[in-house]
Amino acid sequence: MLVTAAVQDLLSRERALLADLQAFLETQGAPPEAVEYARGAARALDESFLLVVVGEFNAGKSSFVNALLGAAVLPEGVTPTTDRIYVLVHGDRPGEMEPTRDPFVSRLTYPLPSLEGVALVDTPGTNAIIRQHQALTEGFLPRADLVLFLTSADRPFTESERQFLSLAARWGRSVVLVVNKADLLETPEQREQVRQFVEAGARGVLGLTPPVFLISARAEQRGGDEGFRALRDALRSRLSETERTRLKLQSPLGTAAEILGGEEARAEAARKTLTEDLAILRDLEAQRERHRETMLGELDGQLNRLGRLLGEFEVRADRFIDDKLRFSNLRGLVNSRELEESFRREAVADLPEAIDRQFGTMIDRFVEANLHFWEDVQAFLIRRQPQGEVARTRFSYDRGALLEGIAGSARQHLETTTEQELARQLSRDAEDALKGAVGGLAGGIGLGAGIGALVGASALDFTGGILAGLTLGSLGLFVLPNKRLQAHRQLRQKVEGLREALGQIIRREYEREQERADARLRDAISPYTRFTAQEQTRLEAARTRAAELRTRLEALRTEVKALG
Repeated sequence: MLVTAAVQDLLSRERALLADLQAFLETQGAPPEAVEYARGAARALDESFLLVVVGEFNAGKSSFVNALLGAAVLPEGVTPTTDRIYVLVHGDRPGEMEPTRDPFVSRLTYPLPSLEGVALVDTPGTNAIIRQHQALTEGFLPRADLVLFLTSADRPFTESERQFLSLAARWGRSVVLVVNKADLLETPEQREQVRQFVEAGARGVLGLTPPVFLISARAEQRGGDEGFRALRDALRSRLSETERTRLKLQSPLGTAAEILGGEEARAEAARKTLTEDLAILRDLEAQRERHRETMLGELDGQLNRLGRLLGEFEVRADRFIDDKLRFSNLRGLVNSRELEESFRREAVADLPEAIDRQFGTMIDRFVEANLHFWEDVQAFLIRRQPQGEVARTRFSYDRGALLEGIAGSARQHLETTTEQELARQLSRDAEDALKGAVGGLAGGIGLGAGIGALVGASALDFTGGILAGLTLGSLGLFVLPNKRLQAHRQLRQKVEGLREALGQIIRREYEREQERADARLRDAISPYTRFTAQEQTRLEAARTRAAELRTRLEALRTEVKALG
């Protein structure tokens, strides 16, 4: 390489840019291959000039390379003969094969002055049946300083060749198009038609018209080919010291541009993902609030049904009071035990069991709605798996771990918050509250039994309190009617007290369980919410840093281009 002071300055600045780019990629958690490409671009500045030959396996690459070198260096055949990448360099010992760190890359020396200062690279076919061939070819492309893109006159510019040329354009490689087997074209019109077809195809992919040479490797090996001579002249110009220097400096910058563009695309995809995630998390919060309001609305309906059960009991109790507190039932009134049993049998009836059933229905509905909500949370997480540019970045892994944490909370909630467990919890809490309302109620007897005890306490008031001290001799004309009115008033008070106590207990337990579920959701989501805030800050800083690197990169590309 011709190292003038200007070139040395460019080299230093280019190395600094590539080092900064590599550090930037590592800081951003870019995919490993992107970091390796940046590392390889820096190494390429100290390697020989790489002239890389690519094309489909039946384009005659090995024949072309042998014709170009003027010696039978590589094996030729009608089937894919190159199963690895050969790096041909000038050396004193012909055909000596040297292994490299890559098991699919071999270094081959040959005493050819035309190779001095240049490493000519022969690659497997881009469309070879063995798919490893194409992986090798595409993997080596970012290291090329100049690409000789070989196509065949009998099948010029196929779809696979177009796709591969698109890859070369992405990496910013300088390309020379070579159409081999031109001896198959019988007339100048056919040759011109193929040239225009290949030029148009290349222009559509590259956005410019690279030089196109129609050659015959077989004719060159058999005595000479006019197209080959024109290609040699062009290569001598391209491989002059100044031009090689420009291309050598230009290639790593093309690689850097592709890598930086990829990181910018990943960062933009990450920003878009975060924006969508935040919107969906806000929607989850709104759904949670709507779920809470819906459940409280349903609770009112459930409490109304409880109220109807108590109202039906109140009607039966009123009828009992009117039927029993009469002069015609004087003998029954003095037998308080029998009166109490009658009250339980006729007025209380199946009220405890009916309330138990209603309470069970309330629990069923509450559990069903809560579990559906958490299933929706899980469905959200399944839909939010990383895709496209975001995949395989550290951002994706960190985000995935946090989303898995939310999913784990959802799974745990769905696994542990079973209907039986929630029913037991609500029953225990309700019984504890009921014990406080009734006083002296034994624990573990069930909500319905507790309500029965509370109603039974009302019965004791009717039979033992209202009628206390009544005897046949004391029953006057106005005493019994007054007692009946007193019983109705106390019944109203007791039923209203029971209705209020049940409403408070059940509403409190609903709200308490809802708050527990809300807290679990908040606890599960909060780490991810913090992550999004941190990532937004990081991505904004990355945007600024990428813009700085882009500015330096474009300035260097302009200066390197001016060298030619």
